Amino acid sequence: MGDEHSLIPKDSFVFKLPKKSPLVLRMVVLMFVMVCAVYICSICLKQIGVVPSAGFLNVEVFEKPCPEPNIEPWDIPYVHHPKPKTYNREECSCNPVRYFAILSMQRSGSGWFETLLNNHTNISSNGEIFSVKDRRANVSTIFETLDKVYNLDWLSSASKNECTSAVGLKWMLNQGLMKHHEEIVEYFKTRGVSAIFLFRRNLLRRMISVLANSYDKDAKLLNGTHKSHVHSPKEAEILARYKPLINTTLLISDLKQVQEMTTKALSYFNTTRHIFLYYEDVVKNRTRLDDVQEFLKVPKLNLKSRQVKIHHGPLSQHVQNWEEVQKTLNGTGFENFILEDYRK
Repeated sequence: MGDEHSLIPKDSFVFKLPKKSPLVLRMVVLMFVMVCAVYICSICLKQIGVVPSAGFLNVEVFEKPCPEPNIEPWDIPYVHHPKPKTYNREECSCNPVRYFAILSMQRSGSGWFETLLNNHTNISSNGEIFSVKDRRANVSTIFETLDKVYNLDWLSSASKNECTSAVGLKWMLNQGLMKHHEEIVEYFKTRGVSAIFLFRRNLLRRMISVLANSYDKDAKLLNGTHKSHVHSPKEAEILARYKPLINTTLLISDLKQVQEMTTKALSYFNTTRHIFLYYEDVVKNRTRLDDVQEFLKVPKLNLKSRQVKIHHGPLSQHVQNWEEVQKTLNGTGFENFILEDYRK
């Protein structure tokens, strides 16, 4: 049959879709552009540290980083830029600081040595901090104390504050150092602390100094005042008048004990960055102080101390039972302590 006989009109299935309104399309495009713009702006604001808050812009200020010091790669862990809580380092904030600890034993010249370091314009050594038992009660208190020292927040007469280039302390082996040596070695490595070993070669002279100092704690020979270190020849002469009586029965075992402790300390801290000094060598040859200043990477200066040596002259002048001491040490590994020529 022809189309003309179809019962359904030819254009019955032809629908004409209404034309889209130009206004609607424009609104969709505009909304899309606005969403993109907001997203891009939020990213930019985060990048520059500006965050809109309650109608105000909060500007976050970034500190200008300190320029990298011109040092060897191996030396980088030992260079620090501490930020003290107690004061502002101001113009010296980018001045690098190195951490150190003087590891020694009582009456080994460490007090005199520390005064030499503190004579330097840029070195702060804060004394025998761990002589106070509470500070070495456990590893936590030790670390808290060290953190305060190395953050330049331990304020003492030795503090150089803003322009410190090397900061440290004096630490005796029997003040928790040997007891917690494993943890302390790890702390030194992690925090970049350098060790300065200072020991006395002639352990007999050290023993005499220990006994004399112990006696003066009770006797208080200087006008009722005990002084471990003196600053005048007259004071030194008064303290040197006391001649200790050495227990020769325990003499060799006591010397061995000190010798063994020194050896152990060196083995415990051998893996840390360190320098080893004998008190006698520093006395005889001041170029050893140049070595220390080089070790701490500070300008070399002519360092001086006001401390005066107490025991001058041969050992025979400072011991009551000198002949007995000689007889005990003759033929032993400690004989050189009595044969050694005296030098100031």
